[in-house]
Amino acid sequence: RRMVPASYQGRALAIAGVGQPIALSIGVPLGAWLGTLFEWRGVFWIMSLLALILFVWIRFCIPDFAGQSAQKRLPILKVLLMPGIRAVLAVVFLWILAHSILYTYISPFLASTGQAYKVETILFIFGISSIVGILITGMFIDRSLRKITLLSLFVFAIATILLGAYSSSSFVVITGVVLWGVTFGGAPTLLQTALANTAGHEADVAQSMLVTMFNLAIAFGGMVGGGLLESLGAASFPWMMLVFALIALCTVYSARKHGFISS
Repeated sequence: RRMVPASYQGRALAIAGVGQPIALSIGVPLGAWLGTLFEWRGVFWIMSLLALILFVWIRFCIPDFAGQSAQKRLPILKVLLMPGIRAVLAVVFLWILAHSILYTYISPFLASTGQAYKVETILFIFGISSIVGILITGMFIDRSLRKITLLSLFVFAIATILLGAYSSSSFVVITGVVLWGVTFGGAPTLLQTALANTAGHEADVAQSMLVTMFNLAIAFGGMVGGGLLESLGAASFPWMMLVFALIALCTVYSARKHGFISS
């Protein structure tokens, strides 16, 4: 965000965010293929080499910016109590939790539909759709963040209904996956931008909270999904996702003064 003018900060995050779905959609099949060639140890050596290349690239090519001094930085609790911060963090947790339930257990869900899907194909479709979602988000985020967040969560909820109510139809399932990918693709960019805008000069501390909440949501998504899988079966995933999505949608709607303000 610091590399660009204020009016382009959301778009800059969207551009940076394109890397994630590309990596996720390519990394899983690529890792599986490399595993057949080198075994898992060889894959880890390749990961280490890529990490080293990334380290060198960041060290010499990425601009450096001074951090906030300890004297000027607010304690993390005071940042958490700033108006709007908790609302954004709540949406982060709910949205990522809902997503992680299905993304973590996509294989048993697809098996529960009774159709012969290939997991890697579905994940590839999701990845491509996520890239499209990020591009759309980048076009509108700097002038319509609240509206596009509400729209994304609404369509995300529609996707869960399609996946839950019409799981026996291949066409509807693919459509649901596409909508899921398009709406979730821009979610990290939307949430990071909302939090940074809300926190102002305390954006760095607030972003550390977002990362923590993001990872907690992934962990709880795995726990909730595992519990649902054992108790109600994989077909229950979309309906639980719908509950979390609707709560997140209501949270965004109610945070019009702080957090997800109108343009």
